[in-house]
Amino acid sequence: MRHRLSVPALIIAALYAAALVTTAVLALTTGDVAPLWRLTVFGDVQELVEATPANVATMLLIGLPWTCALWLGLRGPRVGQPPELTVQEQRLRLALYAAAATWLIHPLAQGWPWWAVVLDSVLMLAVVVLIRPVLGDSLEYASWSVVAGVLAFGGGAVVAVSDEFALGLSGGAGLALLLAQLVWMVLVLRAQRWDGRWRFVTYLYGITSLVLPMLVLAAGWLIVEAGSLLYSLSAAAGVLMAIWLVDTANDLADPRNRKTVAPAAP
Repeated sequence: MRHRLSVPALIIAALYAAALVTTAVLALTTGDVAPLWRLTVFGDVQELVEATPANVATMLLIGLPWTCALWLGLRGPRVGQPPELTVQEQRLRLALYAAAATWLIHPLAQGWPWWAVVLDSVLMLAVVVLIRPVLGDSLEYASWSVVAGVLAFGGGAVVAVSDEFALGLSGGAGLALLLAQLVWMVLVLRAQRWDGRWRFVTYLYGITSLVLPMLVLAAGWLIVEAGSLLYSLSAAAGVLMAIWLVDTANDLADPRNRKTVAPAAP
């Protein structure tokens, strides 16, 4: 195993995958979708959902990104002596792991409560601030990236609080916040793509986390029968964002990033 926690991560992911398959078979044979629903939608069945092959397949699709997230998110950095990290890089890694960990709220709390949005937004604000100096000159339009990130995640926290307590501050800001997040992600991913510290697959996780949820929402209604399943499928596609956050942190500690010292001339 090439990663520090590969074995426990593989065991946890395999147990979850086995539970998915078992409850899927149970749903198809008995007509009871509740166990599979709890494992994928993370809540009680609140609408009439039949155990049709299409619905069961959709719930298995929802479980697939979560299985990947358990494996990729829990396996840790690669085995070996990590490079010497600056204080800024160490702080960024901590913020990245903390932001990724907020996705664990999905299985623990039904839906995505307002306080979870605030917590996630605050941690992502820390990532916005801390990633700029780490990317350095690789990050073009650095000031604009910070502005976009603060608007996206700071605004998201404000809107969540406003909606919960009926403060009337949101006022159709959702699209503007989404565009701001898109700008920030594109600028960061562009910088990450050409920075030698990150693998190409990490960059692909980031790109996919932007594109896949939108594709699911745009075309998912063609194959998904239940509305709540469509929302959950989109949220599961968005878990790729957590994988990108974890891999961004792991790659900073990749032993292959260690600077080699040339031997002294004889």
